[in-house]
Amino acid sequence: MSINWKKTILVVCDIAIAAYLLLAVTAFNKPDVKATQCSEVKIDIKENLVNGFLTTTEIKNLLSHDNIYPLSQPMENISPRRIEEALQKSPFIEKAECYKTQSGHVCIDVKQRIPVVRVMAGNGESYYVDTYGNMMPETRYVTDLVIATGAISHKYAQGTLTRVANHILQNQFWKNQIVQINILSDGSMEMVPRIGDHIIYLGVPNHIDKKLERLRKFYLYGLNKAGWNKYHYISVEFDNQIICKKNNR
Repeated sequence: MSINWKKTILVVCDIAIAAYLLLAVTAFNKPDVKATQCSEVKIDIKENLVNGFLTTTEIKNLLSHDNIYPLSQPMENISPRRIEEALQKSPFIEKAECYKTQSGHVCIDVKQRIPVVRVMAGNGESYYVDTYGNMMPETRYVTDLVIATGAISHKYAQGTLTRVANHILQNQFWKNQIVQINILSDGSMEMVPRIGDHIIYLGVPNHIDKKLERLRKFYLYGLNKAGWNKYHYISVEFDNQIICKKNNR
């Protein structure tokens, strides 16, 4: 009986390749003695230099409270999903992602909620609202944010107030100038500036961009010449006009 050497060689090659792949996969998956425990936790907080409240220490404390801080823990016992779920329960965290590396590191990426206004409502409630209108509890940290006072319901804070606060923060001039927003009982809005002895009356908080641009021009071409303390009340409620009341002091 003749032997088909060509076929035999192909079979031997297939067996050799299969054996090599098996050994390679086994070697790749074999735990590294140095990486059997978590040797380092890398925490990256996005937008950490803006107005957020979170620090790496607080992330560590959150995980330690749930007994899942991974440092020095066996890598096989560390659940990235569980870490993500624990972090996303925090009202200060918008999104959390966690993954493990073969070198024994656990990496945690956190996107925090950025507050845009601090609410100190007339009914005694005090909280923050983020860029998307989500409510955030009071914190011990001091922030240089606009303070909103007066007749503020949760619905108003998460809608109209958030929209106005975002508009202020996105404009460097108004971000530096406005320190307080006050909501009157009829829903109309006042603002308190950092510079100038006056109250700004916006009326119904619509067309905010046009009203503030009109006021900015009045600041530039009016108050710069007349004096910043000449008026105690400036209204931009109505289109194409500005109503001022003189300061009698």
